[in-house]
Amino acid sequence: MVLRNEYLEKLRSWKDEQVIKVVTGIRRCGKSTLLKQYQELLKQEGIQEAQVISINFEELEFEELLDYKKLYAYIKERMQPNQKNYIFLDEIQRVDSFEKVVDSLYVKENTDIYITGSNAYMLSSDLATLLTGRYVEISMLPLSFREYCAITKTDGETAFSEYMKNGGFPYIAVMDKTTEKVTAYLEGIYNTVIVKDIEERQNRREKDPDRRKITDITLLKSIAKFLASVIGSPVSVRSVTDYLISSGRKVSPNTVDDYISALTDSFIFYAVDRFDIVGKQILKANKKLYMVDLGLRNHILSKKHYDLGFSLENIVYFELLRRGYKVNIGKVGSTEVDFVAVKQDETIYFQVTADMKAETTFEREMKPLQSIQDNYEKIVLTLDRYTLGNYEGIKVIHALDWLAGK
Repeated sequence: MVLRNEYLEKLRSWKDEQVIKVVTGIRRCGKSTLLKQYQELLKQEGIQEAQVISINFEELEFEELLDYKKLYAYIKERMQPNQKNYIFLDEIQRVDSFEKVVDSLYVKENTDIYITGSNAYMLSSDLATLLTGRYVEISMLPLSFREYCAITKTDGETAFSEYMKNGGFPYIAVMDKTTEKVTAYLEGIYNTVIVKDIEERQNRREKDPDRRKITDITLLKSIAKFLASVIGSPVSVRSVTDYLISSGRKVSPNTVDDYISALTDSFIFYAVDRFDIVGKQILKANKKLYMVDLGLRNHILSKKHYDLGFSLENIVYFELLRRGYKVNIGKVGSTEVDFVAVKQDETIYFQVTADMKAETTFEREMKPLQSIQDNYEKIVLTLDRYTLGNYEGIKVIHALDWLAGK
């Protein structure tokens, strides 16, 4: 099993706290493995086997427990009196009305509850209403570049080239990475997310008459392919709709909006708002969407769509999320800053570019940062080593060094 130390430490930091630990993220990013590793950690620290109740709803032997009343009875029967009970419910969104079980367990003494889910709708549904202020979300992502290097025992440009091509799903890092095997594995993930997770999301929305159903998987895949081809570029529901209409599809903006929501709810795409740095406000128009894994992006796109700069930008965005930053796209007058990263009282502005050796590119990347009047840190990340240095307070850093934590 690939050890995910950073996420293990996050879980450990919340151990025995009176909040439900909710681990979310795309399928196969390592959520189930993380729970197993954490359970082993608990046992090493003296927690007895009987105190751990673990259910993975992907496993057939637990199919009967998809009935929430049977699930509750099963757990209650196994709880140890006068001892802390550690309850793990993996892929809990498969259980209809699971929030009733979680809420009832939460109010009992001596329970420490951990749940995982592969769909963000889980947290925008009854669970959030029922448990407001009583849960903490730990958002899990595929491997970072640093983790990938550690696991594969490689580094530098060779490792980065492989990471960009195959992505960061943990199993890919340790498998025999032939093109055929990687392609088959990514195809399995993609189809499972597109069909299974979105179907589960739909089932939970049946009670909501205002929501349109996701019935056209071909349309869903067309939208996903288009969004993958324009990562790093501003998009809107209207621009996606116009593209589909120009391709011969009759579709309404409302339908497109719901299908994009399905793709973000299943953690394939992450939407990023634009932020007016001078006006200090979020702009509603033209968000950007980044794809959770470049291996998936390369899988669904033909080679002609490959773009090194936008691929690097995609990687940097998710690395900032891993490091705990809240991220927006920055607008400064008519120019743009790739990322405004905020964590507590810290703000950093980032520009990301594959190469800055050309004078015009250098000036284009520097101009937005130079026009910002505050004193927050300003960084340009690039893959060329010729322009590195400090330019009147603006640091130009090699992207691989930054990703590796150097």
